[in-house]
Amino acid sequence: MKNSSNSNSNSNSNTKLILLHPYIQKQGGSNRLWLLAFVSFFTIAFLVTLIYTREILPIKSTTTTTMVTAGSASSSTFGNINAPLPTSVINTLLHYASRSNDSFHMSHAEIKPISDVLRKCSSPCNFLVFGLTHETLLWKALNHNGRTVFIEENRYYAAYYEELHPEIDVFDVQYTTKMKEMRELIASTNKQIKNECRPVQNLLFSECKLGINDLPNHVYEVDWDLILVDGPRGDGPDGPGRMTPIFTAGVLARSRKASNAKTHIFVHDYYRNVERIYGDEFLCRENLVESNDMLAHFIVEKMDENSFHFCRNHTSTSPS
Repeated sequence: MKNSSNSNSNSNSNTKLILLHPYIQKQGGSNRLWLLAFVSFFTIAFLVTLIYTREILPIKSTTTTTMVTAGSASSSTFGNINAPLPTSVINTLLHYASRSNDSFHMSHAEIKPISDVLRKCSSPCNFLVFGLTHETLLWKALNHNGRTVFIEENRYYAAYYEELHPEIDVFDVQYTTKMKEMRELIASTNKQIKNECRPVQNLLFSECKLGINDLPNHVYEVDWDLILVDGPRGDGPDGPGRMTPIFTAGVLARSRKASNAKTHIFVHDYYRNVERIYGDEFLCRENLVESNDMLAHFIVEKMDENSFHFCRNHTSTSPS
C-alpha cells in the first residue's frame, strides 16, 4: 500500500509536470514566431530596397552623363557663356522692346543710345537705374555680363517685382522731396556745397537733402559706369520728382575711385522742368553730349575731392 501510495503520489507529481510542460512549450513557440516574422519583414524590406536602388542608380548615372554631354555640346556650339551678346540679339531685343503696346515704353531712338554705351562698356559693366519701368528686363539683358541695380520708390512694387524676377536686384528708397520745392532745394544745396552737399563725397554719411543716404553700403562703393535716371514719378507738385536721383548721380560720378574715370548719365523725360534744370545744375551743360526732348546724355568725369563746384562754368539756376 505504501508503495501504491508512493506510486500514486509520484503519478500526481508527474501529472502536474505533464500539464505544465505544454504551456511552456506553447509560450516559447509564440515568441519564436514573432521573432521569425520580425526577421522576415526586415529581410524582405532590405531586398526590396536593394532591388529599387539597383534600378534607380543606372538611370541617375545615365541622366548625369547625358547632362554633362549636353553641356559640353552646348559650350562647344555656343562658345563662351561670358561672351558679349551678339549684335543680332541686341537689335532684336531693341526692336521688340520699342514696339510694345505699353503707352509708357521708350522709343527705339531713346533706347539705342543707352544700348550703344552698354555695348562699348568694358566688362563687367556697372549699371545703376533709378526706376522700375517697362524696360527693366531689357536693361538687365543688355548688360549681359555686368552688374545692374535698380532703385524704386514703391517698396511693395519693388518686393513684388523681385519675387517675380529673382534675377533682378532692386532696392527701395523713400523720397522726401516734392517737386514744388525744386528751386528752394537748389538754393539750400548751394549753401551747403562745401559741407554736406559737396560734389565729391560718400553719400552714405551725408545729410544733404538731395542726397540718397539709405541704400546698402555696397551701392556707394561701386564705380558706376552708366547711370539712368528714369524715376521716381515726376508728375504733380507733390510728387517726389527726380531732383534727388539727378543730384545723387552727379555725386556718384564725381566720387569714383578709378583714375580718369568717366560716367555716362542718361536723364529720361528731359523736356520737363525738373529734369532740365537739375541736369544743368548738377550734371552741367559742359558735360552734355547729346539731347532731345525725351533723353539727355551726359558724360561726367571724376573730380578732385577739394572741388566745391559741380560745373566748371558755374551758373546757378537758384532764385535770387
